[in-house]
Amino acid sequence: MPAEPSTISSLLTAAARTNPDRPAVVDPESRCTYAELDAGSRELAAGLVAAGISTGTRVGLLAPNGTAWVRTALAVTRIGAVLVPLSTLLTPPELLAQLQVASVQVLIAADEFRGRRYLAGLRAALDTELVAPLLRPVVPALRAVYSATSGSGLRGDAAAGAVADALAGAVTPGDPLVILFTSGSRGAPKGVIHSHGGALGAVRAGLTDRCIDGDTRLYLPMPFFWVGGFGSGVLTALAAGATLVTEAIPGTRETLRLLERERVTLFRGWPEQGQALARAAAADGADLSALRPGSLPALLPPEQQPAPGTRANLFGSTESFGPYCGYPADTDLPDPARGSCGRPFAGTEVRVVDPETGESLLSNMIGEIWLRGPHLLLGICGRSRAEVFTADGWYRTGDLGRLDASGFLFHHGRSDDMVKVRGATVYPSEVERALRSLPQVDGAYVTDLPGPRIAAAVVCQAGTTVRSLRAQVRTVLSAFKVPTVWLLLDTDDAVPRGGTGKVDLPALRALLTARESVSSSTERTGRTR
Repeated sequence: MPAEPSTISSLLTAAARTNPDRPAVVDPESRCTYAELDAGSRELAAGLVAAGISTGTRVGLLAPNGTAWVRTALAVTRIGAVLVPLSTLLTPPELLAQLQVASVQVLIAADEFRGRRYLAGLRAALDTELVAPLLRPVVPALRAVYSATSGSGLRGDAAAGAVADALAGAVTPGDPLVILFTSGSRGAPKGVIHSHGGALGAVRAGLTDRCIDGDTRLYLPMPFFWVGGFGSGVLTALAAGATLVTEAIPGTRETLRLLERERVTLFRGWPEQGQALARAAAADGADLSALRPGSLPALLPPEQQPAPGTRANLFGSTESFGPYCGYPADTDLPDPARGSCGRPFAGTEVRVVDPETGESLLSNMIGEIWLRGPHLLLGICGRSRAEVFTADGWYRTGDLGRLDASGFLFHHGRSDDMVKVRGATVYPSEVERALRSLPQVDGAYVTDLPGPRIAAAVVCQAGTTVRSLRAQVRTVLSAFKVPTVWLLLDTDDAVPRGGTGKVDLPALRALLTARESVSSSTERTGRTR
């Protein structure tokens, strides 16, 4: 049996040959088949070559989800250039910092999205017109900037096309594919480098457990600048030969129409999004009958909804290129494994160690999770290998967890997020899970305040009170884990986030402190709109 394609170009060519007429990517305004995606990205690759982009060139891409994003990203990566997806949430100073960290040489950016004018902001921050040569010390590597429109319109002649094909044929599985920015909840963003072979191996390892095959029509709203969008969306669909359905700005009614129109079979959005869509679908009579088990439970018929806690919580990170452990998404876990993340996927070794000594711990002992294997990151921008890996190749994740005797992994939060309350350990992630299990809660964000005290910002339905939340969560959490500071929110948009989309903990603490309105004997809710 021939080896599976392990570079973007070879995979895309094979997918177009096998299923030329199958839709590859669909958004509300456009769609393209695998044949069209192959031909379109190849044509654009020739234009990139004509513009001086080649193997190893670092190309930043700042644009919203859609077919155009996918076509551009695949054109960049198929010739061996390194894709640097950039967040549409970035402010100009944040954008400059990431361009510098990743040594971006060419930037392709949307003019505007959701009120943010990226090129105008960059022009003002650099105090120059965005024409080559830029020659600005803050971004010394940057030599060319294109609008998304002009960048996607680059064309090359036959000679450039021949060079593009030759470059694509020379790419190896070990060559860098992408630099994805991530940050811990307390850290500065870092550029994580992945290879073609590592990224595709990580994606393939989880396809079966994620219930994805060539017949899947996968809805995924996660931004493509996150590993959850690029890896679990774009490359997952490509590796499986599936259809990816996405949108730049999810909206309840608009998303329902998209799900109905495209007969989406697998919904992998956010839990709170699924709950809002389920309520709207029931009110509007929307037809979501194409959805199958493995989708978010809220959108499935009652008889297909699993009992709470019976399915695995897929777990991974940017450094592991998405989930590295799981369990079939349409199957209940064995009773002893409920609450776990499933078992590690093939290609990833998992150890749980004493973070002080690095010694492996016995089953069911909580320690730091270490990873090793061919699917992990190549490295981190600006850091030596010795700074990223141990001498024998283990990556120290900073996550806390335990492995049971059957190899199921249980996650227990971050090592830097553990809080001691009156001498007892509290993991904010555990409190968040308990709050999110309540039917009236659409989202929960938990942190600590000086004291120390546990504080929670909770996105919940109208009419919800702190008293009711506190009473319900006390049935599943020990008393010392129950938040003493509460802020009830009507929308997730009120939760502060950084440029990578993760919750900005310092800003969240400031919000909770400023709006602190409930103590153990006070019932004001602090609801904000």
